[in-house]
Amino acid sequence: MVNQMTAWLFNEWPWYVAGPVIGLFVPALLLVGNKAFGVSGNLRHLCAAILPAKVEFFRYDWRRVGLWNLVFLAGILIGGFLTFHTGAANDIAISAETRTTLARLGIHDFSGVAPHELFTWHALLTARGFVSVVVGGFLVGFGTAYAGGCTSGHAISGLANFELPSLIAVVGFFAGGLAATWFILPFVIGR
Repeated sequence: MVNQMTAWLFNEWPWYVAGPVIGLFVPALLLVGNKAFGVSGNLRHLCAAILPAKVEFFRYDWRRVGLWNLVFLAGILIGGFLTFHTGAANDIAISAETRTTLARLGIHDFSGVAPHELFTWHALLTARGFVSVVVGGFLVGFGTAYAGGCTSGHAISGLANFELPSLIAVVGFFAGGLAATWFILPFVIGR
């Protein structure tokens, strides 16, 4: 019984299980009186917890508003750590067509969870590694702040609450992702 449970937890879940489980987050949050779900707001909660309330933006009761979300973030980090160290995420399944496309862009190492040609300390010192990690990270952070939330917050709880700004943000996320995939990524990491 324990082996079956372990196998069930450590194997990927089919879409028809994972999708409804994610979808149940919104009704569960509404039952406990919270309408917001996402990861990016945790940075504000952490700053409010750590900074001694000298900045007006961080002067609020972070325990009441964001403690559950900080626990959720801790779960993400612990889950990622355990997954990495138990060997459950040795290789990510990538289609043959995607491997061929990435090989044309100079990415050949598909072991692990991210291409080593872009996501190592050595690669960070190259132009394409710097642009991919530092500039890309800045743009994601800026977009999250500008949109007032991250993809998970807008797409899961924002759309479920019928919020027009979330619909606009999600359309923007998808349009930006498509533009980056087809136009920017080949330019940045291509040889």
